[in-house]
Amino acid sequence: MGAGPVAEWLGSRAPLQAAQCFVGSNPGRGHGTAHQTTLRRRPTCHNWRGPQRGMYKSGVCPGFCRQEFCLVLPNERSFQNAAKSNNLDLMEKLFDKKVNINAVNNMNSTALHFAVGANHLSAVDFLLNHKARVDVADKHGLTVIHLAAWSGGLEIMLLLVRAGADQRAKNQDGMNALHFAAQSNNVRIVEYLIQDLHLKELDQPDEKGRKPFLLAAERGHVEMIEKLVFLNLRTSEKDKEGNTALHLAAKHGHSPAVRVLLTQWQEINETNEKGETPFFLAVEGGHEECCKVLAAAGSDINIPNQLNITALQTATRKGHASLVSFLLSEHVDLHPKVEPKESPLHLAVLNNHVTVVNSLLSARHDTDALDQRRQTPLHVAADLGHVELVEALLQASCDLKAIDKQGKTALAVASRSNHSLVVDMLIKAERYYAWREEHGESSRDPSVSFPLTFKQDHSVETRHIRRLLWNLAYRQLKAGEWQRLARSWNFTDEQIRAIEEQWSGKESFREHGYRALLIWLHGALLTQAAPVKHLYEELVRAGFPELAEKIRQFKSEADSRPKKCAVS
Repeated sequence: MGAGPVAEWLGSRAPLQAAQCFVGSNPGRGHGTAHQTTLRRRPTCHNWRGPQRGMYKSGVCPGFCRQEFCLVLPNERSFQNAAKSNNLDLMEKLFDKKVNINAVNNMNSTALHFAVGANHLSAVDFLLNHKARVDVADKHGLTVIHLAAWSGGLEIMLLLVRAGADQRAKNQDGMNALHFAAQSNNVRIVEYLIQDLHLKELDQPDEKGRKPFLLAAERGHVEMIEKLVFLNLRTSEKDKEGNTALHLAAKHGHSPAVRVLLTQWQEINETNEKGETPFFLAVEGGHEECCKVLAAAGSDINIPNQLNITALQTATRKGHASLVSFLLSEHVDLHPKVEPKESPLHLAVLNNHVTVVNSLLSARHDTDALDQRRQTPLHVAADLGHVELVEALLQASCDLKAIDKQGKTALAVASRSNHSLVVDMLIKAERYYAWREEHGESSRDPSVSFPLTFKQDHSVETRHIRRLLWNLAYRQLKAGEWQRLARSWNFTDEQIRAIEEQWSGKESFREHGYRALLIWLHGALLTQAAPVKHLYEELVRAGFPELAEKIRQFKSEADSRPKKCAVS
């Protein structure tokens, strides 16, 4: 059990509580016996006085109600609250009214539980002096000795031990006082249990197979770890999940604890039941400092888990950009020999981690790695419509012709998914790289210095010509004409079909034409010093002399202004 049930003592209790019904002198049912039940319906005890809950003629239920459900009395509830707040005056007043100090609520908790959990020495002393029971366990199996070990009250612990509290009691999760003290970093309690009471037998695994040393490591308590080592309670044993203390400290990012444990550890690459090393767990949690400490100590950063997932794949999937950069600086294996479901680049693209993708590309990750569907990272980015990732992959010169198991290129995948922006980017890239393959990068006009980008153009410098192209597409071109113009510009049939795939009605050809014109403009601006002149000539040849004349006028105006373009 973790801190959850213990932490409940620090918060408020639910107002609806169960009662403890005390048996009177009814023969055959025992005398002074108590039972506790959870409220489910209004009590039907014959001694019920009226609508006020918990009010009986004699003050207590006279018999064993069995299937009758009784509420904790108001005075008993007030007494528990007084113990929780250390209100001794109220506790004394209520005690004088013969309140039952051992009454339990719906959690089976007594006033002593509350006082010990809140570390109120005065309230605890009062209760013990008035014979409060020290052996009651709540519904989680927590006794007051557990709460004292957790809250760190050594004086309270001494009082409870003198009062006869069971020092070896366990809760439902098999945790004893030493577990709780180790978990909450209460060194004085541990010293008392081990050195004064000589209870070394408390150093046992709980239901999860974790000894106190593992719990201290899990919480990152350096002082407790060092104390347990001093007391010869250090252990290299594993819990039921195969985790050592080093695994647990690394998993939760406790780098100071990891440093201390490394001085005690021999096998730092030991794996748990899932095949995870401490380094792998630190990466999975995004704990970069822990990763650096473990790597500096010689951890193997490339060991995959049982599912053949590496630390790099985990970091990229979770988007831990800084951690990915660290792994790359440590020369992590980008392409492990195992056959993973997805490469690190696939995982970064799949989860839209742009920064991680850029880091992997800078490290020369294989841009054309294939996943189980034989899709490249570009296929995945195109299918998801991630514009920024498509841009990064296109600039990395990935293979645009690669086909997946269904025989589809990234362009076909984007078209099928109706991502028109990505479709246009891919066509721009196909046309540009085809041109560069034919002419070579050096054949670009030296006066053209536009940055290479394939995203949609929103620049101010090209606004006027884009307006002219819009006018051409939406007011001049008829159905079927833009395709003829596109073929004259060497658009492939696949590219034309991809544009046509995004259908919005009978007027779709106008939008299709405009997109084709913008794609042409992208290539013209990247490869030519005078794209406007080229457009004029193409329009004349295609049979649009009037619009070509408007282009000539635009060229004259453009020549009179300094050329400053940023093309996208």
